[in-house]
Amino acid sequence: MYANPDHIHILFRLSKNHALTRIVEEIKKQSSKWMKEKGVKKFTWQIGYAAFSVSSSKVESVKKYILNQKEHHRTISFQEEVETFMRHYQNSEYDGKYFWT
Repeated sequence: MYANPDHIHILFRLSKNHALTRIVEEIKKQSSKWMKEKGVKKFTWQIGYAAFSVSSSKVESVKKYILNQKEHHRTISFQEEVETFMRHYQNSEYDGKYFWT
């Protein structure tokens, strides 16, 4: 896991016995609680989230990508990266007006 000022990357193995929406809901709930306990007053999660599956053979590459976020986002913003990714993989369901508000 690596947290950026405006987004977070979490790599985990998802069991077929757990729904992704429930996992994300729990992460948001527990992290919001933790932030409040730490005295952070202006912390909120956006409504949506993005999730991507990764083949087992790419796990190490994804780990390196996540660990390199600070350096990576010096050359490309998170929004630019997401939009490039969505175009590259021709994600027709992506609509920036819902993703960035």
